[in-house]
Amino acid sequence: MTEELIQDAEHRMHGAVDALDHDLSAFRTGRASTALLDRLQVEYYGTPTPLAQMATLAVPEPRLLTIRPWDPGALPKIEKAILSSNLGLTPSNDGQVIRLTIPPLTQQRRDELIKLAAKRVEEARVAVRNVRRDVLHHLDALDLPEDEVHRVKDRIQAMTDKHIKIAEDHGDRKAAEIREV
Repeated sequence: MTEELIQDAEHRMHGAVDALDHDLSAFRTGRASTALLDRLQVEYYGTPTPLAQMATLAVPEPRLLTIRPWDPGALPKIEKAILSSNLGLTPSNDGQVIRLTIPPLTQQRRDELIKLAAKRVEEARVAVRNVRRDVLHHLDALDLPEDEVHRVKDRIQAMTDKHIKIAEDHGDRKAAEIREV
Protein backbone atom coordinates (compact mmCIF):
# COMPACT_ATOMS: atom_id res chain seq x y z
CA MET A 1 0.00 0.00 0.00
CA THR A 2 2.80 2.45 0.81
CA GLU A 3 4.53 1.70 -2.51
CA GLU A 4 1.34 2.65 -4.33
CA LEU A 5 1.23 5.94 -2.41
CA ILE A 6 4.85 6.65 -3.27
CA GLN A 7 4.37 5.82 -6.94
CA ASP A 8 1.25 7.98 -7.09
CA ALA A 9 3.14 10.86 -5.48
CA GLU A 10 6.02 10.46 -7.96
CA HIS A 11 3.59 10.47 -10.88
CA ARG A 12 1.69 13.54 -9.67
CA MET A 13 4.84 15.50 -8.82
CA HIS A 14 6.29 14.67 -12.22
CA GLY A 15 3.02 15.88 -13.76
CA ALA A 16 3.33 19.22 -11.95
CA VAL A 17 6.87 19.70 -13.30
CA ASP A 18 5.75 18.69 -16.81
CA ALA A 19 2.92 21.23 -16.67
CA LEU A 20 5.45 23.90 -15.67
CA ASP A 21 7.72 22.90 -18.53
CA HIS A 22 4.80 23.14 -20.97
CA ASP A 23 3.82 26.57 -19.60
CA LEU A 24 7.36 27.90 -19.85
CA SER A 25 7.80 26.65 -23.41
CA ALA A 26 5.02 29.01 -24.54
CA PHE A 27 6.86 32.09 -23.25
CA ARG A 28 8.12 34.35 -26.00
CA THR A 29 11.86 34.83 -25.63
CA GLY A 30 12.70 36.86 -28.71
CA ARG A 31 13.36 33.68 -30.66
CA ALA A 32 10.84 32.00 -32.89
CA SER A 33 9.35 28.77 -31.57
CA THR A 34 6.29 26.86 -32.71
CA ALA A 35 5.43 26.47 -29.02
CA LEU A 36 4.20 30.08 -29.16
CA LEU A 37 1.27 28.85 -31.25
CA ASP A 38 0.46 25.68 -29.29
CA ARG A 39 -2.58 27.12 -27.55
CA LEU A 40 -3.90 29.11 -30.51
CA GLN A 41 -7.41 28.04 -31.48
CA VAL A 42 -8.83 28.96 -34.92
CA GLU A 43 -12.57 29.14 -35.55
CA TYR A 44 -12.75 26.71 -38.49
CA TYR A 45 -16.18 25.73 -39.85
CA GLY A 46 -17.74 26.77 -36.56
CA THR A 47 -15.39 24.66 -34.43
CA PRO A 48 -12.39 25.91 -32.42
CA THR A 49 -9.48 23.96 -33.90
CA PRO A 50 -5.84 23.95 -32.73
CA LEU A 51 -3.67 25.64 -35.33
CA ALA A 52 -1.27 22.69 -35.43
CA GLN A 53 -4.13 20.47 -36.67
CA MET A 54 -4.82 22.63 -39.71
CA ALA A 55 -1.43 23.92 -40.84
CA THR A 56 2.26 23.18 -41.04
CA LEU A 57 4.26 25.32 -38.62
CA ALA A 58 7.94 26.01 -39.29
CA VAL A 59 10.83 28.12 -38.01
CA PRO A 60 12.90 28.94 -41.13
CA GLU A 61 14.88 31.70 -39.36
CA PRO A 62 15.57 32.52 -35.70
CA ARG A 63 13.02 35.39 -35.68
CA LEU A 64 10.47 34.07 -38.17
CA LEU A 65 7.58 31.62 -37.94
CA THR A 66 5.74 30.38 -41.01
CA ILE A 67 2.25 28.91 -41.09
CA ARG A 68 1.21 27.01 -44.21
CA PRO A 69 -2.45 25.97 -43.89
CA TRP A 70 -3.58 22.82 -45.66
CA ASP A 71 -6.70 24.69 -46.76
CA PRO A 72 -5.73 28.10 -48.25
CA GLY A 73 -9.27 29.30 -47.53
CA ALA A 74 -8.41 29.21 -43.84
CA LEU A 75 -5.77 31.97 -44.13
CA PRO A 76 -8.11 34.83 -43.09
CA LYS A 77 -9.41 32.83 -40.12
CA ILE A 78 -5.87 32.04 -38.97
CA GLU A 79 -4.88 35.71 -39.32
CA LYS A 80 -7.91 36.76 -37.31
CA ALA A 81 -7.07 34.25 -34.55
CA ILE A 82 -3.47 35.50 -34.37
CA LEU A 83 -4.56 39.14 -34.22
CA SER A 84 -7.15 38.46 -31.52
CA SER A 85 -4.72 36.43 -29.40
CA ASN A 86 -2.46 38.06 -26.84
CA LEU A 87 0.71 37.08 -28.73
CA GLY A 88 1.42 40.62 -29.84
CA LEU A 89 2.39 39.46 -33.34
CA THR A 90 1.21 40.83 -36.68
CA PRO A 91 0.72 38.24 -39.43
CA SER A 92 1.90 38.84 -42.99
CA ASN A 93 -0.03 36.87 -45.63
CA ASP A 94 1.16 36.21 -49.20
CA GLY A 95 -1.87 34.12 -50.20
CA GLN A 96 -0.33 30.75 -49.30
CA VAL A 97 1.82 31.28 -46.22
CA ILE A 98 1.47 33.44 -43.13
CA ARG A 99 4.72 34.83 -41.79
CA LEU A 100 5.11 35.99 -38.20
CA THR A 101 8.18 38.09 -37.49
CA ILE A 102 9.19 37.91 -33.84
CA PRO A 103 10.28 41.39 -32.69
CA PRO A 104 13.10 41.72 -30.19
CA LEU A 105 11.96 42.01 -26.57
CA THR A 106 12.31 45.27 -24.69
CA GLN A 107 14.04 45.19 -21.31
CA GLN A 108 10.73 45.98 -19.60
CA ARG A 109 9.02 43.03 -21.32
CA ARG A 110 11.95 40.75 -20.41
CA ASP A 111 11.54 41.73 -16.76
CA GLU A 112 7.79 41.04 -16.93
CA LEU A 113 8.38 37.62 -18.50
CA ILE A 114 10.98 36.72 -15.85
CA LYS A 115 8.50 37.65 -13.10
CA LEU A 116 5.79 35.61 -14.81
CA ALA A 117 8.15 32.64 -15.12
CA ALA A 118 9.00 32.94 -11.42
CA LYS A 119 5.29 32.97 -10.61
CA ARG A 120 4.77 29.79 -12.64
CA VAL A 121 7.70 28.12 -10.87
CA GLU A 122 6.16 29.05 -7.51
CA GLU A 123 2.84 27.55 -8.63
CA ALA A 124 4.68 24.32 -9.53
CA ARG A 125 6.38 24.30 -6.11
CA VAL A 126 2.98 24.69 -4.44
CA ALA A 127 1.54 21.88 -6.57
CA VAL A 128 4.40 19.56 -5.57
CA ARG A 129 3.95 20.46 -1.89
CA ASN A 130 0.20 19.85 -2.18
CA VAL A 131 0.92 16.36 -3.50
CA ARG A 132 3.22 15.78 -0.52
CA ARG A 133 0.55 17.02 1.90
CA ASP A 134 -2.09 14.81 0.29
CA VAL A 135 0.11 11.71 0.41
CA LEU A 136 1.10 12.34 4.02
CA HIS A 137 -2.58 12.74 4.89
CA HIS A 138 -3.34 9.36 3.30
CA LEU A 139 -0.33 7.85 5.04
CA ASP A 140 -1.57 9.01 8.44
CA ALA A 141 -4.92 7.34 7.74
CA LEU A 142 -3.20 3.95 7.32
CA ASP A 143 -2.49 1.76 10.32
CA LEU A 144 1.27 1.32 9.90
CA PRO A 145 4.17 0.84 12.30
CA GLU A 146 5.86 4.09 13.30
CA ASP A 147 9.22 3.22 11.72
CA GLU A 148 7.49 2.45 8.40
CA VAL A 149 5.68 5.81 8.53
CA HIS A 150 8.99 7.65 9.11
CA ARG A 151 10.67 5.75 6.27
CA VAL A 152 7.88 6.66 3.83
CA LYS A 153 7.78 10.29 5.01
CA ASP A 154 11.52 10.56 4.40
CA ARG A 155 11.13 9.15 0.87
CA ILE A 156 8.24 11.52 0.13
CA GLN A 157 10.26 14.50 1.42
CA ALA A 158 13.26 13.52 -0.71
CA MET A 159 10.99 13.18 -3.74
CA THR A 160 9.44 16.59 -2.99
CA ASP A 161 12.86 18.24 -2.71
CA LYS A 162 13.96 16.64 -5.99
CA HIS A 163 10.91 17.84 -7.92
CA ILE A 164 11.09 21.36 -6.46
CA LYS A 165 14.75 21.53 -7.49
CA ILE A 166 13.84 20.40 -11.04
CA ALA A 167 11.11 23.08 -11.22
CA GLU A 168 13.54 25.77 -10.04
CA ASP A 169 16.12 24.61 -12.61
CA HIS A 170 13.50 24.90 -15.38
CA GLY A 171 12.66 28.42 -14.18
CA ASP A 172 16.32 29.46 -14.01
CA ARG A 173 16.94 28.12 -17.51
CA LYS A 174 13.93 30.02 -18.90
CA ALA A 175 14.97 33.23 -17.11
CA ALA A 176 18.46 32.95 -18.62
CA GLU A 177 16.92 32.35 -22.05
CA ILE A 178 14.70 35.44 -21.65
CA ARG A 179 17.66 37.59 -20.54
CA GLU A 180 19.66 36.51 -23.60
CA VAL A 181 19.77 39.34 -26.16
